Amino acid sequence: MQDQLAELIGLISSGCMAETEIERIAEEAAQAYADPAAFLAANPDINYDDSFPIPLGEWVVVGSLPDTVLFQADDYEQLFTQIVASFGPQVGFVLKPKQLAKTEPLKALNRIQVQLGSLYPEKGGYVLVDFSEPLDDELQAVLVYTSDLPRVMQLAVEVGIYAAPALEALKAQSQD
Repeated sequence: MQDQLAELIGLISSGCMAETEIERIAEEAAQAYADPAAFLAANPDINYDDSFPIPLGEWVVVGSLPDTVLFQADDYEQLFTQIVASFGPQVGFVLKPKQLAKTEPLKALNRIQVQLGSLYPEKGGYVLVDFSEPLDDELQAVLVYTSDLPRVMQLAVEVGIYAAPALEALKAQSQD
């Protein structure tokens, strides 16, 4: 499982994390999945209990991702603000976060996805992917290269972490 976790973290980090950091997180998460009680005993500073809606190993992965990889917000304007900040000033965005302020969720997410799809054409752009179960925020997502999306989805299923392309998930949810 550690190898699958390392590959998944590597793909969702899109080059934002060092290989040593990815390996460390994957190793810790694999230990937490394998023996949660032993992991908690060895790491008494971990703030986790059985009331959390995700397994300890998944919690280790999510909690270890930097804010340039995992984006958490209560609305799409905040989420897009974080995404723009993660790219730094050298990447120009046509879409501005404030343009999403009074936009209904499906339209806002569609605009974000169109903007992300135009970045890094060598990899087919980016896809915003809902990742894991949000604990404190309404939205929790990562960016994945479009070319890596099928493998990310496969790995997420294999390790048991929820992942879905955000726009497709919201469209499906709004049709229910």
